[in-house]
Amino acid sequence: MPACTLGGACGKNKTVAEAQDKVLYALSALAYRAKAADAELEPCVLESLFATLTNVSFDEVRFAEYLSCITEHYSSLPKAAGEPAFSGSSGLDAIADTNVRSLYSLLLFGVKGLAAYYSHALALGKTDDNILRFIRNALASRFEAIAIDQRTALVLECGGYGVKVLALLDAANQTYGIPEITNVSTRVGVRPGILVTGHDLKDLALLLAATQNEGIDIYTHGEMLPAHAYPAFKKYPHLRGHFGGSWEEQRSELPMFNGPILFTTNCLVPPAPAYAEKVFTTGAVSFPSCSHIGARSDDSKDFSALIALAKTCRPPEDLGRPDLLTGCAHDAVLAIVPKIIELINAKKIRRFFVMAGCNGRDKHRSYYTEFAKALPKDTVILTAGCAKFRYNALDLGDIDGIPRVLDAGQCNDSYSLVVVALALADAFGCDVNDLPVSYNIAWYEQKAVLVLLALLHLGVKNIMLGPSLPAFVSPDILNVLVEAFGLQPSSTVKEDLVKLSCT
Repeated sequence: MPACTLGGACGKNKTVAEAQDKVLYALSALAYRAKAADAELEPCVLESLFATLTNVSFDEVRFAEYLSCITEHYSSLPKAAGEPAFSGSSGLDAIADTNVRSLYSLLLFGVKGLAAYYSHALALGKTDDNILRFIRNALASRFEAIAIDQRTALVLECGGYGVKVLALLDAANQTYGIPEITNVSTRVGVRPGILVTGHDLKDLALLLAATQNEGIDIYTHGEMLPAHAYPAFKKYPHLRGHFGGSWEEQRSELPMFNGPILFTTNCLVPPAPAYAEKVFTTGAVSFPSCSHIGARSDDSKDFSALIALAKTCRPPEDLGRPDLLTGCAHDAVLAIVPKIIELINAKKIRRFFVMAGCNGRDKHRSYYTEFAKALPKDTVILTAGCAKFRYNALDLGDIDGIPRVLDAGQCNDSYSLVVVALALADAFGCDVNDLPVSYNIAWYEQKAVLVLLALLHLGVKNIMLGPSLPAFVSPDILNVLVEAFGLQPSSTVKEDLVKLSCT
């Protein structure tokens, strides 16, 4: 996997992609030294890992700053026995063995997910030194001569830490209360607005507090939709509603918002000229020429320029979308488990379909819309992540008051779906794989790799993954996943309904 030369799905040019490769290589070299010295990694490591995720940072200058921080920390540590020569420039293609490269890629993408989710938890005061130690050791493994079975075990161990970090972030997000099942308006108001996208709830909280009595409304976009389910945010009357779909529709939808947009995390699409001057970034997100809002020494942020610009803008244009349901996280769903069990026993609910994951531009992703439409009316979709925007606006109805699409929230809230599944397994006294639950996961972004590894660690089998399998997984490693876990690619709606025990 060398640096991208064609811009790729995310739109990064060759120069930025090569700068990103240098950062990742340097991180592995630093981790190798740090592991030998049993030293902790610097805080800049988490942010630099986060920045290398798809659609986060497009700024060569920021990557140069990360590289400087990493190199400084590397130089401060004693040289480790047998460490490689550090050139700071080698991409993953430098790993000659295809299977070793495939396993390290899986591990690296999982670790990027760990860094992203841990960063959100850390911002809200939740920490776990064991997760940080695993990130260090996993990065160091790039230069270690270990057997394939050990590398495979390390990848699966990453899934275990994935479960830990998802639970940690779940607890951290409860800073804002327990999510409640909530109907969210997509209608726009008559006042100017600021659109907040990404995943960081703390940034939203800071902005809501800063914009009280400013005469502007705040709207969520993409994976910020679940914020409306948290009690702490419901107290702000100027949190007006949700605008638009998922990340891949930015260029067509954001010009219609008219006001400024704050990107708190992935996923940023290179802004079109029609709205580029209205894009603000914060945290690990960055794009050349876009205004960046950094954190002050006390972790507060100055949103004054964002607010001032919003006041000069016209109100958003209504997209004519239906209201959306969210907040179906584990606490809310567990409260109705007795009714769900009753409906299962009465054969009114035949099966659940976990359709979590990522959305994307590829026209083949319409498969998920068609799959949702084709599901029998006695089935329920459990979803999380931006994949839900392929079907969460469909009028699929309910089953005796239980909505047929239960949205747990963001991609990290896939943890809630696992908690619900484990609770049902406990109630029925069976293994989680014996439940009437099928998994049809949409893959795109690298945090989804961590969620997949977490599911595998928990022993979930027969997961369907699509619309195509990750290109970095070699045939040999794919065979291991197929044989051990029954991982399978999606095909056509008709065929997959049969494979997933729907007909």
